[in-house]
Amino acid sequence: MDMFANLALGLETALSPTNLLYCFVGVTLGTIIGVIPGIGTLAAISMLFPITFHLDPIAAIIMLAGIWYGTTYGGSTAAILLNIPGAPANAVTALDGYPMARQGRGGLALLMTTVASFIGGSFGIIILTLFSPVIAGYALQVSSAEYFALMLLGLVAASTISDSSALKGLAMVVLGLLLSTVGMDAQSGAARFTFGNLALLDGLSIVALAMGIFGVAEIIASVRKINVGDIDRKTISWSAMLPSRDDVRRSWMPLVRGSSVGSFFGALPGTGPSVAAFMAYALEKRSAKEPERFGNGAIEGIMAPESANNAADQTAFIPTLSLGIPGSATMALMLGALMIHGINPGPNLIIEQPALFWGLIMSFWIGNVLLVIMNLPLIGLWVRLLTVPYHLMYPSILMFICIGAYSVRYNAFDVFVVLGFGLLGYLMRVFALPAAPLLLGFVLGPLLEQHFRRAMVLARGDFTAMLERPVTATVLSLTGLLLVWSVWSGWRKYRARVRAQQAIEA
Repeated sequence: MDMFANLALGLETALSPTNLLYCFVGVTLGTIIGVIPGIGTLAAISMLFPITFHLDPIAAIIMLAGIWYGTTYGGSTAAILLNIPGAPANAVTALDGYPMARQGRGGLALLMTTVASFIGGSFGIIILTLFSPVIAGYALQVSSAEYFALMLLGLVAASTISDSSALKGLAMVVLGLLLSTVGMDAQSGAARFTFGNLALLDGLSIVALAMGIFGVAEIIASVRKINVGDIDRKTISWSAMLPSRDDVRRSWMPLVRGSSVGSFFGALPGTGPSVAAFMAYALEKRSAKEPERFGNGAIEGIMAPESANNAADQTAFIPTLSLGIPGSATMALMLGALMIHGINPGPNLIIEQPALFWGLIMSFWIGNVLLVIMNLPLIGLWVRLLTVPYHLMYPSILMFICIGAYSVRYNAFDVFVVLGFGLLGYLMRVFALPAAPLLLGFVLGPLLEQHFRRAMVLARGDFTAMLERPVTATVLSLTGLLLVWSVWSGWRKYRARVRAQQAIEA
């Protein structure tokens, strides 16, 4: 009965005219920000943060949350149609979403990502509602040693995301780790790899890296290749957006697995939707009977990550509200909005502020329904972006990318960083080096270092002490097996290509 009473209280709070209005404002702004390449959630929330000073705390957090998960909805649009992720969490969606768009299935991809986003978000809300205390308690018990092992497993799995060799994928992961070390050391305060440049003390911007590697590189590679005549205009019709029976059959299990992975990683402090999307994609590719389809327009390649990142968007509030531990800079801003109003997130929040906690949860349901209602009728409008002549499109895209990179830290240096990473991304395309593992290495790098150093302090510098922890030893063993299997599988494919080449020459 307590659960039903809490849900009734939350629904009453969320359906109040003021909160309903700010929920609509939040998801609408989030969708628009996600569709426009280069702006991003953090920049949008940072710019709107001062408004929350004058709002009721419940309305403020509902609006900020709407922007948070609304951006993930809209970000898939830019990733699919333009190969530019509207948010870092949508970067992996571009791997198969963009090829689908080029094949004339852009409308289908957008329709299915909307479905995946709604189902993944709904799954995450259910987990948040039913198991918030349990998952929060579990996340609190996870030590730095387990976190380090999970991060290492994620990085090794990232090397299998692309069709390139495992060695190339691992090389890109290492490059991402190296790039993540640029800036001021969080523990010692020492400057690392800044070369005397004060602009690098805060490190490299994730927005600049993602926009450069995926956005600018795509523009450089395709500026002379894309013509309006290359686009199948039939993809705009509603009949072209309807999935086939085979599409539906291939989508169900990726939805379930992606939602589960997203809910788990979203609940862990410090991970979030980006890690969840990459892990869901890697799991889906590993479990596929035809892994060679991935990267060439496989519908599983958009269903799994989109359901994962939207589930993670919801469960990310578990450590933020229940433990007071922000999993990302965006969550930190939301915590700041609450603390300005004298509300301290933590284990007592549910008891002390039941209207806020349960009202926020019920607003997630309302926001997800509003996003579906808004996105489905606008699919045709988004697909029509493909019919705009590319020589008119790419200057606008570059402008939004530069504005987005600048608006994060209001630092002109980040604009040059975007251009530098754009050139790097183009060279990676020339040499067939995968970009996704680099991005994941960059995202996980600081967390990996932080938890490894903390684990070593607790173990007094003895690495073997970590192997005495059952969970850590199991995850590290799985990582080793995955690494060996990936290298062996790559070697076997290489030998098969050599034999085929020799047979042709003979």
